[in-house]
Amino acid sequence: MGTRRRYLAPWRRETVDLDLDKAGGLLGFPGRKAMEKHLAGLRGKPAIYHCVSRVVDRNRILGPEEREKFVHYMRVQEEFCMVRVLTHAVMSNHFHILVEIPEAPEDRGRSWSDEKFLAHVSRRYRGREYRAIAARLGMLREQRRDAEAEALRDGFFVRMWDLSEFMKTLKQRFAQWYNSRNKRDGYLWSDRFHSVLIESGHAARTVAAYIDLNPVRAGIVEDPGDYRWCGYGEAAAGVRRAREGLRLIVFDYMAAHLGGNLGAKTASSWRNAASRYRATMFLDGKESPRDGQKGRAGIPTWKVAGVLEKCGMAGEAEMLRSRTPGFTRGKALGSGGFVEEISAFWLGRLPACRDTPQPGGIDNPLRVLSGSKNAPVAG
Repeated sequence: MGTRRRYLAPWRRETVDLDLDKAGGLLGFPGRKAMEKHLAGLRGKPAIYHCVSRVVDRNRILGPEEREKFVHYMRVQEEFCMVRVLTHAVMSNHFHILVEIPEAPEDRGRSWSDEKFLAHVSRRYRGREYRAIAARLGMLREQRRDAEAEALRDGFFVRMWDLSEFMKTLKQRFAQWYNSRNKRDGYLWSDRFHSVLIESGHAARTVAAYIDLNPVRAGIVEDPGDYRWCGYGEAAAGVRRAREGLRLIVFDYMAAHLGGNLGAKTASSWRNAASRYRATMFLDGKESPRDGQKGRAGIPTWKVAGVLEKCGMAGEAEMLRSRTPGFTRGKALGSGGFVEEISAFWLGRLPACRDTPQPGGIDNPLRVLSGSKNAPVAG
């Protein structure tokens, strides 16, 4: 299995092995102290990643039961790892997840009481496994072997608030279930997951729509709300966590454009957030004459017109119509300033970046940071 390189949000690194003086100069900061101050100012900000992984040989083996099981494992792992899935799409041979990773608390959970720790562990482990963990911890406390008890707890805490652990465990759990069910051995996934660091606001909303439109582009449904294994489909069906994820996307986007108060008002209810998100998503997925030539599908024009008229969003720009490599194969995606910042932190130089495609000549403010062999290995 090959090793893929990925960029992590630099403000979330405990140590940044970079020439901060050089990076600061590229970003317009006067030097190391200003760069360190800039990093400190970003502490506590969540990082958002678009993660993709494919089945080995791209075999179409994920049917309805498999997709249902994958989403179940995803939600369990989301809760245990203390991360937030903003949206997702599970297809027949691959999946997309847009996930927000909050910064871990400074003590990495060590201030939790044993009762709180065990209550959290019970969300992931049940029955015999949970009883064994609880009994082991209780025995160590009884014997006053506190160092060993803390080491036991740390073994679980290290897997929380972490992108790699969330994705690795999710893929492993599903592969074990699938192989056992089908009496097969060997790898299920073709490689380690690929991730793109996404700027919050406009970029996150754009990538979320791209993910939720996967079943439309594949010609499976005309309305993403009819596909139960994507974030928007789950939200339309009333799944609370799916609605929370999309409301957060809408809030961040609207807050960036209108300010926090108006952003909060727009996302104050699922109905308001869904109306805004659905309108922009339908514009993103609107069909065009080129679709048939390129082997993809789109949302019928008459359906788009109806949604826009109902939501009053006819002025939104069409953004995501095609399969866009930058959203899955780049290293970071966002505004020009965001991409330059990530490149300077990781590479100590300005980026090799490009614009995302601009359908119909629409101005597109997003930029993609291309991959580099010099990118640090992580996860």
